[in-house]
Amino acid sequence: MFNFFKTRPDKPVMAGSPEKIQSIYKRHQWSVFLGLVFGYAVFYVVRMSLGVVKKPMLDADIVTKAELGIMGSAFFFTYAIGKFSNGFLSDYANIGRFMSFSLFLSGLTAISLGMNTTAFFFVLLWGLNGWFQSVGSAPSCVSIFQWFSPKQRGSRYSIWGGSRNIGEGITWILTATMVSYFGWRAGFIGAGIAAVIAALCMFFVLRDRPQTYGLPDSATAFGEEPDIKKANDPKETRRAQLFILKQPTVWLIALACAAMYSSRYAISSWAVLYLQEVKGYSLIDAGFAMSAYPIAGLAGAILSGIISDKIFNSNRHIPTLLYGIANITGMLLLFFGPQSRMMDAVALSLIGYAIGGLVVFLAGLTACDLMPKNAVGAVKGFIGLFSYMAASAQELISSQLITITEIVNDAGEVVKVYDFGNAQYFWLSTAVLSVFLALTVWNAKKVTDIDTPSSIDNELILEK
Repeated sequence: MFNFFKTRPDKPVMAGSPEKIQSIYKRHQWSVFLGLVFGYAVFYVVRMSLGVVKKPMLDADIVTKAELGIMGSAFFFTYAIGKFSNGFLSDYANIGRFMSFSLFLSGLTAISLGMNTTAFFFVLLWGLNGWFQSVGSAPSCVSIFQWFSPKQRGSRYSIWGGSRNIGEGITWILTATMVSYFGWRAGFIGAGIAAVIAALCMFFVLRDRPQTYGLPDSATAFGEEPDIKKANDPKETRRAQLFILKQPTVWLIALACAAMYSSRYAISSWAVLYLQEVKGYSLIDAGFAMSAYPIAGLAGAILSGIISDKIFNSNRHIPTLLYGIANITGMLLLFFGPQSRMMDAVALSLIGYAIGGLVVFLAGLTACDLMPKNAVGAVKGFIGLFSYMAASAQELISSQLITITEIVNDAGEVVKVYDFGNAQYFWLSTAVLSVFLALTVWNAKKVTDIDTPSSIDNELILEK
């Protein structure tokens, strides 16, 4: 890792009353929190742009259906590898520099995509963008665990988890409108310009670890028991990172998240095309219909922390099951429910709400709660590796399962007919599989000491 991106040495803890320390802390917390929420939202504006421009690119014969599948798969493949490696690196990183520089490069890549017409370079650039995009989730999680005390994290994490829905909402409404009026190039170029501007803002508002500013750890600052020991000791960090790789709980959560991500990105990547071809929507109508998905997802993400903390006493497993059932129900309504736009809106809202909560739980919070806190980035990266490998495979599989038939209509024109029958059964099955896998960690216990043999060998406890 380049020294520019590494976290700086600790400064001596500043003198002052607890009230003064907390006042300084809260000022930094607001800066970090706003930078993470809105910065990560823009990561998604770039990432989701391909979903909007698919049909215009297909209609203009810029790419084929198979090439779109390869583009999506290349993105998720590099994203998966990048999320794993960059997740581990984020435990050692200056988050402000690490995230902002990556978003800046992602923006430049998106602008380059809008200036291209060659399939090879679409695949190459979109795959490269996957790597830059991978420096988003894990560093955000690390920063939250650095700057917020244990009692503050649940609500902040869930609100940050909803930031992706803000980005998706911008994509489905603003990007779709731009593409409708100015063509597919505007989808990439507009998103890229937004990313460059956001990256410059993030560079100035995000922060390195509290200790690099002479502040104590967040738990100590707010009078709570510290949950990270020797957090800036690279040896201890590497030890904790290797420890989490041996835990069955982390592997099972990663598999459950992978199945959920298959269904999640099936909707994000293909639903606009599905609404246009199966339901008869225009691009703008499909974009506005899809806006219900991230809006409900934002609510699902924010409420997930409140529901699990207040109603289920910080138990993440019960709400995970309920959110999983809601996801399956929404898909059934979308694919097999009554043919009406109101029902489509209800179905997309239900799916969005469920995915919003499931991403909070399965993609981070559940495993991070159970594992050592100085390996949060590694946990996120490991789960992300599984999740986006599954999303990558989903893109290829879906592109093959969706069939296109050319027919001649009554006017003598050749039109393309899309058949999503096989694809929708595949998407639904991954949602069901995710629920069953999540149930396998229902009785997992929190690791309190990685030196305890039982925590290493018997960390996962399954009870009948």
